[in-house]
Amino acid sequence: MSLEPSALESVSASDRPQFSLNARGRLLLINEPKVLGILNVTPDSFYPGSRVQQQSTLLERAGAMLEAGAWMLDVGGQSTRPGSERVSAEEELERVMPAIASIRSAFPEALISIDTFYAKVAQAAVEAGAVLVNDVSAGSIDEELISTVAGLRVPYVLMHRRGNPQTMQSLAQYDDVLTEVFDDLARRKVELHAAGIHDVIIDPGFGFAKTAEHNFQLLRHLSLFHQLRSPLLVGLSRKATVYRTLGVSAAEALNGSTVLHTIALQKGAQLLRVHDVREAREAIRLCAAVDSAQ
Repeated sequence: MSLEPSALESVSASDRPQFSLNARGRLLLINEPKVLGILNVTPDSFYPGSRVQQQSTLLERAGAMLEAGAWMLDVGGQSTRPGSERVSAEEELERVMPAIASIRSAFPEALISIDTFYAKVAQAAVEAGAVLVNDVSAGSIDEELISTVAGLRVPYVLMHRRGNPQTMQSLAQYDDVLTEVFDDLARRKVELHAAGIHDVIIDPGFGFAKTAEHNFQLLRHLSLFHQLRSPLLVGLSRKATVYRTLGVSAAEALNGSTVLHTIALQKGAQLLRVHDVREAREAIRLCAAVDSAQ
């Protein structure tokens, strides 16, 4: 597809698309930028500060994120950082199901998304109260996932990537990263609609089979992805593109993450998946103040 460079300009609040998503009959309205707080019930996620394995720590982190303004809590039981080892669906279930149950008990009104590429985990998590499936594989790992999500009638995050965590960095080769990522997502979205998934969120897949230069190109041209007519999710929080560019560690990458989140918001991102909810919400508020200035 030919993409027009005119869409490089920032997207104002009045031009930002608005969406409503159907989660098993529950309406999820995206009428302004929202934040998904990352809760990794894993021992090996790339940013140690995101790992929560004790119930008390989990609930403390979840409560703080909700108080800071998180729209949704994104619970994941498997690291997908480059080089990570895959765990089974059974082990992932053992990690995420107690976490979802604890959050639902302590915060009954909280919205929860499940970060998984396994059909079995998606099924159990949604039945336990999750309202969205966030899949980093675009349905390429578990052939049952897409039909399962269609049957569950919840929104689905379609993320772009190539390969798997063991191979994806060797596949970060594109003739035109913007066009190729866009076309892959457009084709896959059509396939998802045909399979019965109608509420699709688009994630360009920052850091998945992409170099830092690829990520910056995608961010610079992010507003072009609104042509896919779906909510646009950005996941750049504390990733290597931030900390390696700045010569710091993931633990020191909060400021850089906030800068890139601000740019993403100016390009029209509707959803930010972040480790640091308060700072992301502040970026949203300040961008909104600029947009509303006369």
